[in-house]
Amino acid sequence: MSDSEVGKYCAGCERTLATACFAADRNRRDGLQPRCRECVAAYSAAHYRRRRAAMGETVREAVEVPEGHKLCRVCGEIKPHGEWHRNATASDGLSTRCKACRAVQGRAGHLKRQYGMTEAQRDELIASQKGLCVICLSAPAVHVDHCHETGKVRGVLCFNCNSGIGKLGDDPDKTRRATAYLEGNSWKPILVAPGVYQLPS
Repeated sequence: MSDSEVGKYCAGCERTLATACFAADRNRRDGLQPRCRECVAAYSAAHYRRRRAAMGETVREAVEVPEGHKLCRVCGEIKPHGEWHRNATASDGLSTRCKACRAVQGRAGHLKRQYGMTEAQRDELIASQKGLCVICLSAPAVHVDHCHETGKVRGVLCFNCNSGIGKLGDDPDKTRRATAYLEGNSWKPILVAPGVYQLPS
């Protein structure tokens, strides 16, 4: 029985395999490559990793991913498909980053776009405040506060304080009147003309 009837010998894994396991090569007498597709793929991957390493670049080792899971190239974790957003344009229909990594990068991007600061700079600011809101001095500092006119970051507040000064329009005069009101010294408006009131100076 001829080799062509039995199959073809692979010079890489040293097995005799069906000819369908070999890619075409018109320069060979039998029209097939000397190594099977699996060996060629393994050689190509190894050659690629060696070349990247020689260029001083980080080389990711091949990881076996179970069915129904995907490897996140950001955090390096293998997670089930439920941990990924859908992406119709991707070959597997899933995003390139897991939901957790997208959320982290989304927050970092928001900080940079909205306040012109990095997460490290925000964390440094929170540390300088001992981790507390600079208004109530009791709740954790979690919301970056900035001047809406200049864009300058003023500090990091808790949700309630940040919401409170926002509802007062970031207006120092309103805030002072609110303080006076809470201290029992509310400013009484004076009627100076029908329907016209003036606050005492």
